[in-house]
Amino acid sequence: MSRVGKHPVIIPSGVTVDLKGQHLKAKGKRGELEFTVHDDVEVTREGDALSFKPRTESRRARMQWGTARNLASNLVKGVSDGFTITLEINGVGYRAQADAKNLKLQLGFSHDVEMPIPAGIQIKAVKPTEIEITGSDRQRVGQLAAEIRSLRPPEPYKGKGIKYSTETIRRKEGKKK
Repeated sequence: MSRVGKHPVIIPSGVTVDLKGQHLKAKGKRGELEFTVHDDVEVTREGDALSFKPRTESRRARMQWGTARNLASNLVKGVSDGFTITLEINGVGYRAQADAKNLKLQLGFSHDVEMPIPAGIQIKAVKPTEIEITGSDRQRVGQLAAEIRSLRPPEPYKGKGIKYSTETIRRKEGKKK
């Protein structure tokens, strides 16, 4: 039995949720998001909460139950508060600059790496060695952070590269004479 699916999704004030059949649409101060719940899961709205239940006792229905609940929770949290991921850049001469449309990274290559910033996502270079990615869609924010990190992943010997601020790098000892 899903421990995640049992808990209802509380809808905070300032967020409107429209439920039409299996289609869920949330609107809040940070934008509007929508998704379609899997057919094996039944969604009901009770006051200011959404509850989820599997339609059958099949394995697939139980698997989709917790997934649908978490996706709805991310939807509601995204339009009310949003999601933020912070990346840290370590290395001599490694730095980042962000403007309205592009993120410019200097990562020790012979050229600067420029990444376009997608619509609905804001990127700030808080410091030259710190990038803050903010948006309402958790999947898109996480995907963009992973793409930026993959440009120069952290290496275990000196710790140089781009890493998440919550990530710890396991350091290795270098060669001995």
